Amino acid sequence: MLAGVFKVHLVRSWPTGEPQLDQCDGLLALHARRSAQSIEAWAGTFPDKPLVVALTGTDLYRDIHQDSFAQNSLELAQRLIVLQEQGSFEVPLQWRNKCRLVFQSTPRRSAFSKTCRHLRALMVGHLRDEKWPQVLFQAGRQITSDEGILIDHIGQALDPKLGEMAAQTARECSHYRWLGGLTHAQVKGHIQRAHVLVHTSRIEGGAHVILEAICSGTPVLASNIPGNVGMLGTNYSGYFEPGDSAQLVEMLRELHPRNDSSAPRLNALKAQCNARAHLFDPRREQSALIDLLNELNWTSR
Repeated sequence: MLAGVFKVHLVRSWPTGEPQLDQCDGLLALHARRSAQSIEAWAGTFPDKPLVVALTGTDLYRDIHQDSFAQNSLELAQRLIVLQEQGSFEVPLQWRNKCRLVFQSTPRRSAFSKTCRHLRALMVGHLRDEKWPQVLFQAGRQITSDEGILIDHIGQALDPKLGEMAAQTARECSHYRWLGGLTHAQVKGHIQRAHVLVHTSRIEGGAHVILEAICSGTPVLASNIPGNVGMLGTNYSGYFEPGDSAQLVEMLRELHPRNDSSAPRLNALKAQCNARAHLFDPRREQSALIDLLNELNWTSR
């Protein structure tokens, strides 16, 4: 996004020990808590140089409210990037004026043709507590194998216990498949083939998989949390209450192709998603980032 305008170095932390990187004009740090040491070191060395911090879901909905290192990052930053429309509401008032919205992006892709024999639901996300995959496991158990609702679940087991639960659900529910970690190209293909993407998270900063689905013509069923509302909009009709697997199951049944009312319902979700797709255009993201850095008189190449 920035390499065509600025000279960019990507590093895990700062300082790096590389003298040429001490001449950089500014720092854009990802994650207020995890990058806290680098942020403090940069601000202490170059107090007058630009410092931008991009906030994640765990930053917004956990760490900045209880972690002193994350809070210090907000204090030191000159600008804060939030990735969805609700993000700035979580930032304490004294720092909220630093916030700038930058939606992440992806190219538009065509949806694949969908079968009318069954409903294919897809969830994409590594198995960890923030993604709340237990909601999908519970939904899989509430659906019977003869209903024609097939669930594919993509993601590595970052939490081994959740991996065990996924494997057990797959053994006991023939309509649920845990596919593990796949390449990005494979994931994109699954998104294009799915009738609907399911997103069950309890914490989100602005899930990239949601915009991937929107830009692939695949509607979304998502937990009604700020991180998802900030991506899909306040009036979106595809929300279920966080943790409510029974409500999710009812929504999936409503979308089954054999249901007489499924087509209007699915088309309405598609139309709402399509109306948001322009927000996730790569040119828009690039422009927003460049505008933000220009606010700070960041030197271009």
